Amino acid sequence: MGREATCTARVGNETAEATALLESTTVVLRGALKRRWDIASLQNLRVEGEELRFEAGEEPVALVLGEKEAGRWLKKLQTPPPTLAAKLGVSADNPALLIGPTVGALDPALAEALTGAITTNLREARMLVAVLSKPSELPRMAEFHADMICKTVWVVHPKGPEASPSDTEVRLAMRNWGYVDNKTSAVSDALTATRYVRTQEPAKKRVRKR
Repeated sequence: MGREATCTARVGNETAEATALLESTTVVLRGALKRRWDIASLQNLRVEGEELRFEAGEEPVALVLGEKEAGRWLKKLQTPPPTLAAKLGVSADNPALLIGPTVGALDPALAEALTGAITTNLREARMLVAVLSKPSELPRMAEFHADMICKTVWVVHPKGPEASPSDTEVRLAMRNWGYVDNKTSAVSDALTATRYVRTQEPAKKRVRKR
């Protein structure tokens, strides 16, 4: 969502200047008042004058954002976030071909997003979704995609400082094979996905492991 404002905030019986941030799933207050609320838990969202108001658990909250900005925040807060399927762009009319994971079961969130949106036909697939469990699977994924007509691949891999393959490993390898990245989406607490588009014809000899 990505909105930020410095404002007077009233939370329960406390009032202070604070920095309010509207994130994808949370509202955050920083400064003299510190709070973090899940958007899904907020009740009675409304605008009164220049204030965005809601209840967070037992606490009434008012953020003095100004009438127009409060209205923008309210609209954002009341708009359901896009589903993972929508973020990935997969549907029955825009199916993906899935490879992986080679270790463990498919992440439940990803499995739900791909329900009814999977094909096994390389020519019908509008994208490849590749779930990687280790760096050595990168060349196999690129080789597989080289045989497909579609130019888009979502590379799904673990996230976090100890992730393997890491974002850097994936990005360097993909760019070396003629891909550019243009979108990133969280998949779950454990996985992230980055969309890559092939910008030049694949050279399989650079991908194959001899």
